[in-house]
Amino acid sequence: MRFVTMIAFLVLIGGATALPAATVVRYKIESSSTAVAKVGFLGLASKSARFDAISGRVSFTPASMKTLDINVAIDATKLKAGDGVTLKRLKSKDFFWVEKYPTVTFVGKSLAMKTATTGTVSGDLTARGVTKPVSMAVTFSAAPAQAKGTERFTLTGQTTINRNDFGMTAYSGVVGKKVKITLNAKLVGA
Repeated sequence: MRFVTMIAFLVLIGGATALPAATVVRYKIESSSTAVAKVGFLGLASKSARFDAISGRVSFTPASMKTLDINVAIDATKLKAGDGVTLKRLKSKDFFWVEKYPTVTFVGKSLAMKTATTGTVSGDLTARGVTKPVSMAVTFSAAPAQAKGTERFTLTGQTTINRNDFGMTAYSGVVGKKVKITLNAKLVGA
């Protein structure tokens, strides 16, 4: 359950009119942002976990959308699940091991835009002390290349990760290894 990855995707946001080429715009991630991780369960259903404690910052130059600086932190100690047993297991050593690794992070390194409002963010996701490269398909509510740094934006991102890559190998006969992560981020000018 590395829905954490999803966090990195909230990196860029767009706005109204273009700025001079050297202008860097900065955003912060609003506290109302969320990430949801969904994994197959018993091959018949799925289980979800929700992360509501997300913080971070994003900065980029609208004239050059390939480079950006994204730092996202997710407080794994505050994750939520549909039932107490699942919640206890997710916080345990078997999965997020929040006692030892209370934070999941994403550091975004690049953005490849496909259209004015869609693209792929690539970076490094760290969970349980393990760092792996991840990519997330993102959709912005407005074109980030037009950002001025003062507007509010939403960003929706989706990715799928392998939980085993992050040392979350418990219950392999019951819990699927592929985790679909969806990020809904709200960005505001910093």
